[in-house]
Amino acid sequence: MQKSESSRPETTQQPLVFFDLETTGLGHSCEIVQLAAVSGGHSLNLYVLPRCRIDRGAARVTGFSVRRQKLYLHRQLVLTNSLREVLVSFIAFLQMLGRPLVIGHNIRSFDCPLLARALDELNLRAEFESSVSGCVDTLPLSREMLKGRCLRSFRQENLVRELVGVNYKAHDALEDVRALQALYSVLQPTPELVCKHKFTLDTGGNKPVSAAKSKVPCKVPGQRPVWEHFRQTVRVTEGKAEDHDEGQQRH
Repeated sequence: MQKSESSRPETTQQPLVFFDLETTGLGHSCEIVQLAAVSGGHSLNLYVLPRCRIDRGAARVTGFSVRRQKLYLHRQLVLTNSLREVLVSFIAFLQMLGRPLVIGHNIRSFDCPLLARALDELNLRAEFESSVSGCVDTLPLSREMLKGRCLRSFRQENLVRELVGVNYKAHDALEDVRALQALYSVLQPTPELVCKHKFTLDTGGNKPVSAAKSKVPCKVPGQRPVWEHFRQTVRVTEGKAEDHDEGQQRH
């Protein structure tokens, strides 16, 4: 299905990044396994080897498993990076797009608190916050926009099926963000409605977005610019790919 120029996700007249996490479970102590983001034709998709076990329920839904300190997706070995490399790459992706609005489905109560905890653990919160203009959760946004449609479910898969007319591979973060971008293009919320639902990363997003936030990404003296970390992450991933290929040939 081709999209017209007017259907592109630019309603807020600023760059938009659609983001999603897959995790080891649904509890507050779960960990990130996959982080994906998309903006137009640009995408980021990275995996992390978790430090804790993946819950059985989560494994059934996502297809992730860990064996001998390696991560598998539907029994296929996937390349992983450290949590720091993944978060630094995500921040670099955001900076490349110029302080975008970060959009996700049901992120206010789950993905954002989990992301905030990981950023705090690695002292990357300030750098992230200076790289975005705010966050928007499409779950309450779509509930407000579609309250007269008598929809039985506001789960993303259902909304995409009802409004976009397609089924997709849910619970894969990259497929989820691509589908959400298409859904947002159909919803086309007004700038006023987007502003109403905008929040920050702080504990569920009850804190209003400050217009006085610096637009210059913060730097710690002695550290390399985040973009250099992003390029290094790509090189690390390529190196790991060669190592895994050689390993698979040996077995």
